[in-house]
Amino acid sequence: MEERKERNAQTQSLFPTAVSEEELDEARRKSTFKQLFGSSKIFVSPAEERRQRADLQGSLIIQRKAAEHYTNGKEAMEKFQFEKAVICFSKAITLQPEQTQLYVSQGEAYLQLCDFQSAAACYKKAWILEPGAFRDRLAFIYYLQGQCLFDRGLFLEALEAFQKAAEVKPGCRAHAVRSLACLTAAGHHTDCLQLVNDWMESDGPTSDLYILRARLHKQLHQTSRCYQDVKSALALNPTCPQAGALLLQLQQASEQARQKAVDRALTGQLPEALCMINIALENCPQDGRLYLFRGILYRRLKDFTAAIEDLVQAVELSEEEKEEEGESGVTGWAEARDKKDECGSFEKEVEFQLVLTYNDFAVQCFSSGLYAEATLLLNKAIEEEKSQAGLYLNRGDCFFKQGEWCYALADYQQAEEMMRPDDPAVRLRLAVLHNTLGSLCFQDGRFQEAADMFSLAVEYNPTAGRYYENRSKAFRKLLNFEGARQDFICILILDPTNEELPPMLMNLFPGCSVSDVLSSPTGQDIRVQLMDIIQAYSSFSEPQRLSEKLEKMTLTSENTASQSEDPCETEKELKLCVNQQEVEIIVKSLLQVKEAAPSSLCGHPSEHHLTTPHHPPPSTHWNRTSPPLDTKGGRSTTNDLGCLESTAQE
Repeated sequence: MEERKERNAQTQSLFPTAVSEEELDEARRKSTFKQLFGSSKIFVSPAEERRQRADLQGSLIIQRKAAEHYTNGKEAMEKFQFEKAVICFSKAITLQPEQTQLYVSQGEAYLQLCDFQSAAACYKKAWILEPGAFRDRLAFIYYLQGQCLFDRGLFLEALEAFQKAAEVKPGCRAHAVRSLACLTAAGHHTDCLQLVNDWMESDGPTSDLYILRARLHKQLHQTSRCYQDVKSALALNPTCPQAGALLLQLQQASEQARQKAVDRALTGQLPEALCMINIALENCPQDGRLYLFRGILYRRLKDFTAAIEDLVQAVELSEEEKEEEGESGVTGWAEARDKKDECGSFEKEVEFQLVLTYNDFAVQCFSSGLYAEATLLLNKAIEEEKSQAGLYLNRGDCFFKQGEWCYALADYQQAEEMMRPDDPAVRLRLAVLHNTLGSLCFQDGRFQEAADMFSLAVEYNPTAGRYYENRSKAFRKLLNFEGARQDFICILILDPTNEELPPMLMNLFPGCSVSDVLSSPTGQDIRVQLMDIIQAYSSFSEPQRLSEKLEKMTLTSENTASQSEDPCETEKELKLCVNQQEVEIIVKSLLQVKEAAPSSLCGHPSEHHLTTPHHPPPSTHWNRTSPPLDTKGGRSTTNDLGCLESTAQE
């Protein structure tokens, strides 16, 4: 009885105009009287007649029937007969579609049947009748639907459900996180990255968000951005274990790629080595040693612009590292000293590689005829490193090609002071330059200065017959016929096929033949003396390795066995703009008196008054006009020469 009263009360709350069971019994009783007495109205009072008309209204019948279906649906729900409950609630909704509770009850029945789509539809209708009343429940239904779809592997369908939940209840991070999980499982990492970026813009960056984005960058193979996010996470939370582990993975991958790059470089596979070092840099883009390594590879591949950029970047990163160490401080005097020595060694290595790159770039420009550009590059190299004689030789060659004789002479003399006095690389250049200067003086009519210059050319290279020929002509102009004849005999010995010999023989030894001149006592003495001089010169210029490797420097701070195998050790060499063969071609083809044009001196008034070098080579018997020997300034510095190529004997 009590249960019946409770159900009646619930029905009355849902349907206010519904009648009770007692009223229904009274109505049945009156219906029985009606059947007995027909249409007679004798026994019906006026009040009962009005109440009977109200009972016959259709709306009350519909309400009563809807209440009956609702009651049956609730009873079915209690008995776990959810399909029957759905049917009962559907009938009630058909009769009373404006009742919100009917949609809610039907939605719960669908939810028990795991029909999330229908349940969501019912709650959406209830939300329309009462806006905002069932937002949380509807969002939960969409969330539950999405999770079920996710567990079944239907990630895109699950994503749609989670997005609907987020629309119903915006600002709930759980829905956004599940959407991110769906995108990740579906492989849509770009969309995941955009979603995380939106979170960071709206909520601000955190170490967790940085780690999440770093992992997404790693999935997208954007390792350099991954590294930056890991560093940002560590800056916000230095003790973050996830960030530390991810950073360690990146460092290990970088070291493996670097070692592969070293192996490729040692076998001459430079493009492959470049690819591997690029991978190493992507994993650790703030490691200056990797930029140094790549700069060396770019230089060996003759991509000098890229090499310079990498080396400059290495210097900047080294300076930033020192600043960070200064701010954070180091514990212990020994640790501070080791850090300082390591940074100093690395900076020296970078500076030297930068000098080599400038030099090699200048050599390439020189080979292409861009002498002014080569001079500018060599100026930068000399600013960085003033102890490399090869740089002065190369810049002197550039000045020589541009007709800047005084500047060329100054650079050659500077290189002479820094190199061995008998080094053929500088001796041949000084011989060529003094012969050129002598030719210019000869054309200007300054024969004494020309003779002095030719004498210096002979001192630096006593094996070139052209120099004796030019000096002989200068002596004839100075009426020094004895000196002219001695030089003529040297020409007969060194260059017997010279076309200038017949007219010179007629002028200097009229009526004599070549055999007469050579067989004379004077000719024999000159031959002996000349052979002694040439032998002494040849002993100084024996083929030897002029390039000695400089002190070994490593690409990393670790003292491993592989450091001695780094490719940078085989490339610490300075190249010369003009090698031995090219110098000899100049000696044979360019340095003739008749080829020197006085117009080349225009614009260089200081070149008309040239002085002899301060440190000439060892004197010979034919040095009649040169000053006494002074070798105090000469120094034997094989390491300063860098990497000049071995020269062959003429």
